[in-house]
Amino acid sequence: MTEGIAASDEREQYRRQFAEEISLIWEMAGTSRMDGRVLGYLMIMDRPYISSADLAAALGASTGAVSMATRRLIDTNFIRRHSLPGDRNHYFMAEEDPWGSFLANERRYFDREIRSLDTALKWLSPNETDAAVRLRNGRDYLEWVQSYHHKMLADWHEHKRARDAGEDEA
Repeated sequence: MTEGIAASDEREQYRRQFAEEISLIWEMAGTSRMDGRVLGYLMIMDRPYISSADLAAALGASTGAVSMATRRLIDTNFIRRHSLPGDRNHYFMAEEDPWGSFLANERRYFDREIRSLDTALKWLSPNETDAAVRLRNGRDYLEWVQSYHHKMLADWHEHKRARDAGEDEA
């Protein structure tokens, strides 16, 4: 029995370490480290869903920090809430494909940034040509990358379909 507990503790330690590694990657990308910890833990946990209180305890985090992170992750489709009939607790689970959500979410940010660049272009005076070139290049680059998102997302879904059908094994 003691070996089973030790192995379980070791697996839980690994889950926490994985969550921490994901959090550092997210921080390097300029997003919330807590969001990365929550997503990392939900991706590797050993049950289908977890309560926010248990998630906070597992991560050694405050319930407020977990609450804010789960709201952001739900909003960006990386995780979802799970409800149990008659239970008022909040439960969470990772989406099946949080990685595919990156592409979908980037489009939202590109749209916002493109609008900001367009607004800035309207405010420039005619003699601010260097600034206009930089802003137009930024806007056009974002539109160009955004046009690839549709193709990349479709290609990703096709890759998963082929993988699941065993077609990608050579």
